[in-house]
Amino acid sequence: MLAIAGGKGGVGKTTTALGLAAALPGRPLVVDADCDMPNLHALAGVPADDGPHDCSAHDCRVLPASGDEAPPVDQRLERLHSRETDGHTLVDTPAGAGIDAATPLRIADGVVLVSTACAPALRDAAKTASMARAVGTPVVGAVLTRTLARPPNAAELFGCPLLAVVPDASGRPLDDPRVHERYEAAATALLDASASS
Repeated sequence: MLAIAGGKGGVGKTTTALGLAAALPGRPLVVDADCDMPNLHALAGVPADDGPHDCSAHDCRVLPASGDEAPPVDQRLERLHSRETDGHTLVDTPAGAGIDAATPLRIADGVVLVSTACAPALRDAAKTASMARAVGTPVVGAVLTRTLARPPNAAELFGCPLLAVVPDASGRPLDDPRVHERYEAAATALLDASASS
């Protein structure tokens, strides 16, 4: 289970979760852990009700954030984590540094940081990396979105490899071949790192 995380909202966590899901083998499960501002279902084009729902556009399954009757996110994620799954599980985490953001980091097996190249977002992603390490979860890589720039010290700032730099694309970014290519590169780097460890 990989938490797709970053300190700031709007940096591309949900897009990255779906982009990686489309690039990973099998039919990954993508889980929306942001109960306050859920948007995974909208970007994936699936219903907002309980799932999981097949998302053929991104070759994955999507589990939207559930309503008030559903178990809390930590219980949902722990149940998913304890089950044998037939593929990868990616968790679209909420922004910030509160308990709702820390819970998926604690439960996950690894964290992929997402940030834009602006200084405040980079600093917040570095804080998220520190939070993950504080709860004992390794940070396995980072993705920079909406940029062609590769800040020279990003890997050192995050303490992990930079998996990909994803260009800005207007409209529906996941339909852009350049964006898809960069998520393919990030997924390959994740699989290579996993195979060598």
